Amino acid sequence: MEEAEDYAEAEADASKAIEADGRDMKALFRRSQALQKLGRLDQAISDLQRCISLEPKNKAFQEALRALGSSMHEKMKTMSCTDSKVEQMFQILLDPEEKDADKKQKAAQNLIVLAREEAGAEKIFQSDGVRLLTRLLDTAKADLMLAALRTLVGLCSGHRSRTMAILAELGAPRLSAVLGVEHEQVSLAACNLLHVMFDSLREGLQKDFRGKEDAVVLDSSKDLKLLIKDLLELLPLEGASAHGRDNALNLLIKAVPRKSPKETNNSMSLWVIDQGLKKILEVGSTVCGAPGSLPVTENTRMSASVLLSKLYEDLKCDAERENFHHLCEDYVRSWFEGHELAGKLRAIQTVSCLLQGPSDAGNRVLELEGIMDSVLSLCASVCEAHQLVAVEALIHAADKAKRASFITANGVSLLKEIYKHSERDSIRIRALVGLCKLGSAGGTDFSMKQFAEGSTMKLAKQCRKWLCNEAIDAGTRRWAVEGLAYLTFDADVKEEFVEDKAAMQAMFQLAKSEDRSVLYAVASTLVNCTNSYDHEEPDPQMLELAKYAKQHIPEQHPKDKPDFVKRRVRKLLTAGVVSALACMVKSENPALTNSCRELISRVFLALVAEAEDRGGVVAQGGGKALIPLSLEGTEVGQTKAAQALAKITITSNPEMAFPGERIYEVVRPLVSLLHLQRTGLENFEGLMALTNLAGISERLRQKILKEKAVPMIEGYMFEEHELIRLAATECMCNMAMSKEVQELFLAEDSDRLKLMVLYSGEEDEKLRRAASGTLAMLTALHPPICKRIPQVTVHWLEILQALLLSPSTELQHRGAVVVMNMMAAERGVAEQLIASEMLEILSVLAKDRDKPRVAQAAQEALAQAVAYGLIKPGPGQE
Repeated sequence: MEEAEDYAEAEADASKAIEADGRDMKALFRRSQALQKLGRLDQAISDLQRCISLEPKNKAFQEALRALGSSMHEKMKTMSCTDSKVEQMFQILLDPEEKDADKKQKAAQNLIVLAREEAGAEKIFQSDGVRLLTRLLDTAKADLMLAALRTLVGLCSGHRSRTMAILAELGAPRLSAVLGVEHEQVSLAACNLLHVMFDSLREGLQKDFRGKEDAVVLDSSKDLKLLIKDLLELLPLEGASAHGRDNALNLLIKAVPRKSPKETNNSMSLWVIDQGLKKILEVGSTVCGAPGSLPVTENTRMSASVLLSKLYEDLKCDAERENFHHLCEDYVRSWFEGHELAGKLRAIQTVSCLLQGPSDAGNRVLELEGIMDSVLSLCASVCEAHQLVAVEALIHAADKAKRASFITANGVSLLKEIYKHSERDSIRIRALVGLCKLGSAGGTDFSMKQFAEGSTMKLAKQCRKWLCNEAIDAGTRRWAVEGLAYLTFDADVKEEFVEDKAAMQAMFQLAKSEDRSVLYAVASTLVNCTNSYDHEEPDPQMLELAKYAKQHIPEQHPKDKPDFVKRRVRKLLTAGVVSALACMVKSENPALTNSCRELISRVFLALVAEAEDRGGVVAQGGGKALIPLSLEGTEVGQTKAAQALAKITITSNPEMAFPGERIYEVVRPLVSLLHLQRTGLENFEGLMALTNLAGISERLRQKILKEKAVPMIEGYMFEEHELIRLAATECMCNMAMSKEVQELFLAEDSDRLKLMVLYSGEEDEKLRRAASGTLAMLTALHPPICKRIPQVTVHWLEILQALLLSPSTELQHRGAVVVMNMMAAERGVAEQLIASEMLEILSVLAKDRDKPRVAQAAQEALAQAVAYGLIKPGPGQE
């Protein structure tokens, strides 16, 4: 994958050069090689023919064209052979008389594999393949539908014009109908195809027929809207399956909002709000078990909340947000007024959905007349289904500061009453979560507790009991984790929780289950237990002022001190927290929001705080899970994950911690730690980790160069903090093994080499060791540097002599190697060295039997001086 990216980049660079100068033969030749590697042989031949027309006698061009011609011939043979194969495969699959299941399966697999290659995909497309694939879809047989959908994925991947043609032939309604089928695998395959289509239509990756597609500007926005319109139509369809509805929501989450705030156009979100907000709210307001309710899974309503939240976040101005609010309010009123009890339940369920998503909109609809009163009165309903809807709405409302004080005044006594007297665990557990939320208003502040001493512990004990009770359904047990997410602000609760191994493992099992709506609560509980939330130390002067003014001062619980936290982390590790977190990260569900990713990253950083725990975290899949966390999510979350990766890279063998290609994926997160807005500790750990990677292989050094890390590493060599300065110098020492970096030290108007020479004379021994090591490497690998050293500073001789006279054998050896390399580089430099006291120092060191490596370097330096005729051979020298 990375190689393909490199060739595509090489092709793009060469194309820029050719645009600037159409007769640039080097660029034409480079582009033809890149195109050949990318499998675009016809274009590669075209570039080579242009090279030969510019320089007809060039044998290298002629030879390359001959070799490419034979490759093209082979390809044509394969293609003609492929023609009959494609026909044969479709015949087998569409033949109703063919009863051999293995034969059909093999034909389907061959078709899918063929479609993954560009040439094969184009051949299927040109051979009336889309019509035949449509026939396979229309058979309504799961295995044939899967084969058709997976083949279509290959045809659409990265090819906009083909995707548009396929969409025109298949039709968006047919695709959304396949998405809504009962067969889960078929629905998922349709979801995957639509995702690929969205990518191709949105980004228009024209990496295939460069000349052909560039000539016609393809407008795919109409096709995008068609697809999105049909997905929105699917949402409220009673005939659509529950997982089909989930897949439609997931696609809308990925396809509609802008990928980055830097994109200015949010018209797609505005169009979806205008056309489909009420359809999304239809799903969010579904009351399970009510007559005529839509089929939903345990994840559907959470997905609807996430989509609503993403759409709301994508709005740019107050007028757009006001329109969103009005549409939500109109929808809630339409159910609340004139629909009796069933309508009121739908309205309250909508409020819950909005509070879990765009909470501003949720708060606005809570203010509507009669809504809050209905919630409170339905909490006392004798019907379990009605009570569930109302209690959940009350819980979500308690989350929001705007309503918390009102609910504390009106809802706490009601929730206590339900908790104490309800006979249904499903209701009691939700009432308990409402109490937990209201009881945790003081957060980690030990001195601000809402409930009487001991109440929090009782609630937590009940939560753990429900969590471990497998007789209760998973959907209800999830609420026990929600309760713990709030109660674990209290350090006593944290301590008891990590002592309860059964409760921890029950929570980890839920985290791995199909119900992904539990992810945020699990992550919150773990952040609390590991104290990995942000906490700033108060300024002592401000504390004194606060005491004087009799202001409230936050207090830390004694059990939140570092020793307690360290013990809790160990217990979580022993209970298997890493495999649970790794499983949570793998989730493709919308419930894994960016804020949820950030919480998981915080926990991982706490788990690798101690060097001795890092090996275990990697062994259980922590290293692999951290890479996606460091590349996607909130900026804070990405930074925390990158710092955890750095800690692992510093103390483990990176090739074992990140085997195979994974090690190259670690580079970008580590380089991100060098940005100026990061803390000094993050900079330091990033540099240390990159030093380890740079010492492994040239390919890794090239990857670090490609991520533009070298200028940042150089910048930190001027840092005032001595440890950061040292880490940057050590990193540069390993990077200096690359030819490109060596060339930088010879650049005109650059002080890089001067800085290395001066650092070799600093008092800090570690810095001297790193700088002199870099000089030893540079002078050995790039001899022109030897000639430049005398020109960069007048103190060069004095610094080299000080290295040779150092009490440290390591510094003496590095100094002797630099002198030896400089002697070998040029006679003029050797003359300057011999004319100084260096000759005497080298003569003494050459005889030192206690330091054989230093003596050998000194002897080789003297031997070079003899060879130049600058000194006479000593005893024993030829």
